[in-house]
Amino acid sequence: MLLNWKEFLGNAVNAIGTLAKGNPKLMQGLGTLDEAAQAKGALDPKTRELIALAVASTTRCDTCIAVHVSKAVEFGATRDELMEALSMAVALNAGAAFVYSSHALEAFDQMTEK
Repeated sequence: MLLNWKEFLGNAVNAIGTLAKGNPKLMQGLGTLDEAAQAKGALDPKTRELIALAVASTTRCDTCIAVHVSKAVEFGATRDELMEALSMAVALNAGAAFVYSSHALEAFDQMTEK
């Protein structure tokens, strides 16, 4: 087991609460971003949480993973749905590394031209 995710989530919520108390405007700003992301409502909450989990996996945010797994479960996501979303994250992240490797190679070639 990597983590006790339920315990981790509780600890993360406490830590975030401490940060929010120290800078309430920061928390308010994040709340505004979250509201704006969900404002249109074209996607159902479960789909939004699966997208959030794919993004959290590619950005390597354990707290985000804990929060959004909890929400995805609450909204009825299945393990198969999660696996498909995570598979897309892996495919895209590997693809992004491949594409950005071409950027690095091009930059190197340009900077070593004589």
